[in-house]
Amino acid sequence: MSLLLFGVSALHIIILVLLLVATLDKSWWILSEDETLNLWYDCLYDNNTDAWLCSTVSDNDWFHAVQALMVISVLFSSFSFILFMWQLYTMARGGLFYATGLFQIFASLSVFTGAVIYASHVSEFHTGRQKDGYFGYCFVLAWVAFPLSMISGIMYIHLRKRE
Repeated sequence: MSLLLFGVSALHIIILVLLLVATLDKSWWILSEDETLNLWYDCLYDNNTDAWLCSTVSDNDWFHAVQALMVISVLFSSFSFILFMWQLYTMARGGLFYATGLFQIFASLSVFTGAVIYASHVSEFHTGRQKDGYFGYCFVLAWVAFPLSMISGIMYIHLRKRE
């Protein structure tokens, strides 16, 4: 049982790290080696100062929806982990982790919805520059976090507390 508990906890922490990196790091759309766009800033690397110069990104409503969904997914997954730890120590033996699983599935659906919106509206977000670029690793991490968090949520729903 301790190995299963360690595995479930490790998977959840990995998912949280993936979601945090996907939400906060600077590579959702890459225009060149020196310019990346993320959910928060358009960053250009300045070789003269050896620093990143960043400005705000799109003011599009769909873009704000992607930002909100990614933040909500991090919050759902974080709350799910806290709830799991609380249930682990307070729930009676034989109880199921339904609430934890549902919050993890909500996190998964939030990531999925945000990534789909981003993929389908990327031409509106980066007007005139989307043909030169490609999806970055943060976008890929969001897609990797989606099935992992869905699997984790389903595992939580079927997981029973044992002694």
